[in-house]
Amino acid sequence: MSVPIALPTAVTYGVADFTGGLAARRAPVLAVTAVVQLAGLLALVPVALLVPGNPSAAGLLVGGLAGIAGGAGLLLYLKALAVGPMGVVAPLSAVVGAGLPLLVGVLGGERPGPVAVLGVVVALVAIVLATTGTGRAAGSKIGPLLGLAAGVGFGLFFIGLDATPRDSGLWPLVAGRVVTVVVLTALVLISRSGARPNRLMLISGVADTAANAGFLLATRLGDLGVTAVVVSLYPVVVVLLARLVLGERLTPLQLTGAGLAMGAGVLLAAGG
Repeated sequence: MSVPIALPTAVTYGVADFTGGLAARRAPVLAVTAVVQLAGLLALVPVALLVPGNPSAAGLLVGGLAGIAGGAGLLLYLKALAVGPMGVVAPLSAVVGAGLPLLVGVLGGERPGPVAVLGVVVALVAIVLATTGTGRAAGSKIGPLLGLAAGVGFGLFFIGLDATPRDSGLWPLVAGRVVTVVVLTALVLISRSGARPNRLMLISGVADTAANAGFLLATRLGDLGVTAVVVSLYPVVVVLLARLVLGERLTPLQLTGAGLAMGAGVLLAAGG
């Protein structure tokens, strides 16, 4: 029941990630992340006021904690996209981001079928190939590693959102955004790494907020594991945009790793 919502959410995440990553190549990553989060918050608050929901203490607390994980993941992710090949970074972060919620689902009693198990195996192979198949440039080595770390943040963010009360509406997302905006703004002021907001940052922030809302709705209509893996198909969009807009080319091992990572997402969605 969650898949019809999760699929367009994946597309929206892909657009948000590509535009944010492109902006991070032209301005300090910390400042870009702060602007993206602020733009998302400004777009989210009016919608949260219109959507029925109870801003309970539990929902706001869990949402705030999830926001910290998601904000850290986004900061690492945009840095990874800025210094590494998008076609590798995005699939790697997606596989980890999907794997953690799937693991939580298994520990909670969910039993993935053989197709999902195959997807996990393919994902592990993809991680090995993509990280060992990087070039000699520092960015090509650091980017995938940062992408893996970002995936941990995203996975914890997904798990946190799923744990929020069902009647909390979009308020957990608002709490998460407020926390990350405050923290990131403080870090920007301390580091003095400001950046003038531009169209890419605004598009990324609004799209990311829309995708987060879609994910939250999808988890309330279906299982966390299935929703997370379907949403984690967003690298397909990132890879296509990187190829079409940037003309990005991958080494054979990178291409194989990226393809296997996306294939793992498909298998996990089919068998979740």
